[in-house]
Amino acid sequence: MHELSIVDGILKVVLKHAAGHRVERVVGVGLRIGELSDLVDEWIQRYFDYLSEGTIAAGATLKIERSPVVFRCEMCREDFSVN
Repeated sequence: MHELSIVDGILKVVLKHAAGHRVERVVGVGLRIGELSDLVDEWIQRYFDYLSEGTIAAGATLKIERSPVVFRCEMCREDFSVN
């Protein structure tokens, strides 16, 4: 259920930027979420649909990309991804 408050914040950012650029309709929103996040893509979209009802973002599709976790060794400056 914690997705609800996160999606509310995302929608507020989307609507703020849309208003600042005189956007008439939002059709899609790109999100990058870390692989270690426990957010569930399906619930993010459902909550977005619910919260955006009656706004210019109603019906927008979320394009969710999961980004890998990468660690960097400070000594050797090598990057290591977590699988």
